[in-house]
Amino acid sequence: MPLRSSLLAVLVAVVWGVNFVVIDLGLGDMPPTLFVALRFLVVLVPAIFLVPRPRARWRDVLLVGTFMSLGQFGLLYTALAIGMPAGLASLVLQAQVGLTVLFAAAALREVPTRAQLLGVLVGAAGLVVVGVGRSASTPALAFVVTLAAAASWAVGNVIARGAGRRDHGSPSADRGSPSADQGSPSAEQGSRSRPGLDGLSMTVWSALVVPVPMLGLSLALDGPDAVGHALTHLTLAPVLSTLYTAWLASLVGYGIWNTLLARYPASAVVPFTMLVPPVGMLAAWVVLDEVPNTAELVGGAVLLLGVATTTGVLRRRPPRGVIIPHAPDAEPGVVAPHTAEPGDVPGFDGAPDSSPGFRDQGATRARSR
Repeated sequence: MPLRSSLLAVLVAVVWGVNFVVIDLGLGDMPPTLFVALRFLVVLVPAIFLVPRPRARWRDVLLVGTFMSLGQFGLLYTALAIGMPAGLASLVLQAQVGLTVLFAAAALREVPTRAQLLGVLVGAAGLVVVGVGRSASTPALAFVVTLAAAASWAVGNVIARGAGRRDHGSPSADRGSPSADQGSPSAEQGSRSRPGLDGLSMTVWSALVVPVPMLGLSLALDGPDAVGHALTHLTLAPVLSTLYTAWLASLVGYGIWNTLLARYPASAVVPFTMLVPPVGMLAAWVVLDEVPNTAELVGGAVLLLGVATTTGVLRRRPPRGVIIPHAPDAEPGVVAPHTAEPGDVPGFDGAPDSSPGFRDQGATRARSR
């Protein structure tokens, strides 16, 4: 990618990494489930009046919102509220990459490659090291709830992948025409249909399922008095946190990310997400004085190695002119709603090797560089 685009990718990764700390700061004056409801209300209004409805079925939109938004963030905010360190949360959520591979293999019958299976095992080993060696100040329940948030995100990834396959046809059908492989403008325009906009549309419209259930849950768990007091005594911290997470991390960050995915190969864009956990841990150290112990650092490094292996970051690039398998996740229109925001880091849809096992599904010629 050009330098300007690379800097934009770095900027988005920094925004997402800092996002964990911003959420943690806002939670000090707000019940977690109520905080989630407010965040997604701000995501919805006024964007839902400006962004067209996604082309996916309503059932898929609602399921994506249930798992990627309501489930993931409801659990993440709860984990942070009960003692999960923000920096460590940014790391543990990366477990969604390996979980997505496993869930997609079961639900979509997408056979993972050997490298992906190895990455899953390495990542799991890193998680075990982090879980066993975590600081005594990190409650076991908070760690488990964060893993549940990663699992909810992974389920949403698989639902989004399945929806993309239904909307855009089978990979083999898409690749049957030589003109498509050769980059015919008409074929490209007919199949791509503005993927960045499609992803943003799904992000906004899938948020419909979040505010009312989260508000109801907050009323049930915290009580009407606590909810009323929080809403009538808003302080600056939750207000700024909500604006940052909704507008900057979700809408602006995801808009930039999907634009990059639409313009450049996913293999050139997605590796930038590896910057999110280091940024998150560094920001938590500077702002919240969270210092990871040795086990967390070692386990985190192993976990990130597993993520890098699973997503293909460590794969050697082929020399010029070599025929390489075409990656379905780079096919037009298959975009991940909400995968691009922490906790929402793109680890599956839109990344060629973060999606499970795509072997021998057509070929395209590598670009000469």
